[in-house]
Amino acid sequence: MVDTIDLKIIDKLKLNSRASFVEIGKQIGLSPSSVRERVQKLEDSEVIKGYHIQLDNKKLGFGLEVFIMFKLFSGKLILFCDHLNVFPEIAEIHRITGTHNIFMKVILTDQLHLQQFIDRLLVYGEPTTHLILSDLKDE
Repeated sequence: MVDTIDLKIIDKLKLNSRASFVEIGKQIGLSPSSVRERVQKLEDSEVIKGYHIQLDNKKLGFGLEVFIMFKLFSGKLILFCDHLNVFPEIAEIHRITGTHNIFMKVILTDQLHLQQFIDRLLVYGEPTTHLILSDLKDE
C-alpha cells in the first residue's frame, strides 16, 4: 500500500530520478535509510518500474517529432505488432479505441525521413500525421 510519504518520494523522483536519498530525506523530513527502504519497497512492488532519461532529440539530429494516428487494415494488427522492432523511429505507441487503432509518437530527422517512414507504414494501414510544433508541458 502506498501512503502519503511514498507519494512525496515519488513526486521528488519524478522531478529528478537521480536525487540522492539524502536530498529526498531532507526535503520530506525522513532519514536517508528510511527513504532507501521505501524506494526499495516501491521498486519491489513495481510501483516504480524503472528510471529514464529525457533527451533533446534536436541536439541528436532528430529535428522532427510527429504524432501518427494509424488505422490498420483488417487482419494486420498482429503482423504490425510483430514487426515493431523494424521501426526504431517510434518513441511511443498505444493501441486505442475509435476510428484509428494505433496512436504513436515518432522521432525523425526531417520531412524526407517522415515520407520514407510513412511509405513503410502503408503496407499495414492508413496513417494520419500531425506535426508537433512545440511542447506545452514537460513531464
